Amino acid sequence: MAIMVNQVGYEADALGKKAVVSRPGSYVLKNAAGEEAWQGETGTAVQDPLCGETLYPLDFGSVRAAGKYYLEDGQGEHSDTFEIGKDVYAGVHNAMVKALYFQRCGCALEEKYAGPYIHAACHMADSRIYGEEGQTLEARGGWHDAGDYGRYITPGAVTVGHLLYAYKMYPRAFEEKLNIPESGNGAADVLNECRYELEWMLKMQREDGGVYHKLTAWSHAPFVMPEEDKDPFYAYSVSSLAVADFCACMALASGVYHSVDQAFADRMEGAARLSWQWLEKNPEPLLFTNPEGSNTGEYGDRADADERLWAAAEMMLLAARKGENVGTYRDELRKILDTGLGVTDFGWTDVAGFAALAVLTDSEKTAGEEILGVFREAVLAEADRLVCLSTRNAFGMAMEAKDFCWGSNMVVTNRGILLALACEIPGEQAASSRARYREVIQAQTDYLLGKNITGYSFVTGFGEHAYRYPHLRTTAADGIDAPMAGWVSGGPNGRPGDELAIRMIPAGTPPMKCYLDREECYSLNEMTIYWNSSAVFVTAFLRSRKPEGGRES
Repeated sequence: MAIMVNQVGYEADALGKKAVVSRPGSYVLKNAAGEEAWQGETGTAVQDPLCGETLYPLDFGSVRAAGKYYLEDGQGEHSDTFEIGKDVYAGVHNAMVKALYFQRCGCALEEKYAGPYIHAACHMADSRIYGEEGQTLEARGGWHDAGDYGRYITPGAVTVGHLLYAYKMYPRAFEEKLNIPESGNGAADVLNECRYELEWMLKMQREDGGVYHKLTAWSHAPFVMPEEDKDPFYAYSVSSLAVADFCACMALASGVYHSVDQAFADRMEGAARLSWQWLEKNPEPLLFTNPEGSNTGEYGDRADADERLWAAAEMMLLAARKGENVGTYRDELRKILDTGLGVTDFGWTDVAGFAALAVLTDSEKTAGEEILGVFREAVLAEADRLVCLSTRNAFGMAMEAKDFCWGSNMVVTNRGILLALACEIPGEQAASSRARYREVIQAQTDYLLGKNITGYSFVTGFGEHAYRYPHLRTTAADGIDAPMAGWVSGGPNGRPGDELAIRMIPAGTPPMKCYLDREECYSLNEMTIYWNSSAVFVTAFLRSRKPEGGRES
């Protein structure tokens, strides 16, 4: 028997308060005192293709009184406790941003900011430039990318992109102080945290505008604390993937930071322009593969058109802010769009969705109606496809079986971003669908926070059954039982790729069930900075929205 709920909770004035249960019948909602607050019956049975079970929806959307609650079936089974109230996602939202602080490289984490999760400064030596004998690079700083200690330009740019667009679109969601060293300096803490990564990224740019693809050791470190990882680090070769993502990220950030620190914004603008020049001089893809024998994260790709599209979109807006001619950038956008490139994804392998964010949230409509129309049509078509998918399973999820891949929880949250962007599009078509888009965003969030067949909340520290054992070297080596709060797990993977998961998950297991809360399972339970940032975008949307999907003024 299972009663699956969002273990964090539901907004009091939202209608989409839904559970999923494995047995039909009558259920009671009780408050913390054990008093009945609601009673209702399950809906129509659904044979769920994602978990392979027959399940039943339970809708208690009429309950609006704030408090702590649980559902009970009258036969001794009850759900995890959850909250109904106002701004119920504030805690998890802020923790997912603050988690990035714990990934800072090149500095000590002090107790007054990190609590028990302290460590000494790490990776302080200059890095070697791979393939250039005797050449070194001072590139301290930035965020450790994931469960390892590498730092990578492409995922770093994507992480910052998620966060800066969330901040631009939903600034009210970022007003709280997060207790990081820069808190109280006059800037929003999300901007303070992003700056730590941006400063490192600037160090990775060469004088000709090229950008080193990544900064890692030759092989992954054992499970030791970061200051104990003494292997030399290498700045690996320039790639057009890194250059274009860097260019886009710096152009975007220069616009966000101009009212916070003009000198810093100017530095980023200059860096963006320099990398754009590199892209113009190098029009052919310069991709990346690891040198033979190196096993750190590759972050390779088969093409760079999506990266160049994002760079062109952000450079167009930068030029427009400066009163410059934008024709070159429009032409580049049009040329790439004419190839039929998809523009609705927001992950590191496909960043074209960021170009859609840039173009469709630009109040000046700089791109022109032709280009705007291409992006608008693509986003609305994808949003409607996702809504259709959500009707085919018991959880209201915009997912199908093949989407449960390595890092499936980023698929979950990236689809939330797409639907949030669709809510921004004016016009009758978008307006009539906004409430449905928001309902699916809520379902994606409910899944992430515990309304799923595994019974886990996939964010550490949030929910009575939050996962506890991320594939993360610091939490494995620090001797502390509980992980720091706020890390998003990679999530169920229907094609597990690590030894333990392959051994323990039987072939043919339905994809949503392909999960183990084990730190050895890097293909299921690793964390990454960009899985967090994508989830932050979604919670920022939910914190800033009216129930029917319109943005609060």
